[in-house]
Amino acid sequence: MSDHNTPLAPHDENQLILERREKLKAIRQQQAEGKGVAFPNDFKPSDHAADLFAAHAGQTPEGLIEQGASAKVAGRMMLKRVMGKASFATLQDSTGRIQIYIKGEDIGADLYASFKHWDLGDIVAAEGKVFKTKTGELSIHATSVRLLTKSLRPMPDKFHGMNDEEVKDRPRYVDLMTEETARKRFVARS
Repeated sequence: MSDHNTPLAPHDENQLILERREKLKAIRQQQAEGKGVAFPNDFKPSDHAADLFAAHAGQTPEGLIEQGASAKVAGRMMLKRVMGKASFATLQDSTGRIQIYIKGEDIGADLYASFKHWDLGDIVAAEGKVFKTKTGELSIHATSVRLLTKSLRPMPDKFHGMNDEEVKDRPRYVDLMTEETARKRFVARS
């Protein structure tokens, strides 16, 4: 891949796109075998990140457990940390970001194995209980996750963002996907 100081070379980016297309091909093969849908459109999130933070940010971890609040969210996977039997992912919806905690024993070994191969930029749905981590971050302990849309193009470099002004202006969706200030400006103008 690339180091943190240089953007992906066209060859590297093309290789990543090819790998993601192969993953989509495997998903479509599973669909042909009756094991799911490549692009499901039946998921309706009932919660948004900003609303969850507004409703639960001031509560203690014990209070959240006692309350037993649940959430049903969907968003673009912006971060993913796989740590053996458990993982964290950050989903970004139209209102902000929320962390998802995923354990293989809670969602099933097969689905967890599939989750490990999902890429940044994929659109993911999650349902589960709202809780706070040891560091105090509001999160959702997922009891189910679903891949809603496979991202075929890699995300821009997360450390340097997008420096090329032409790329920011031409494929506008890339800037809106990565820059919160650009998204807020876009919403305010529209």
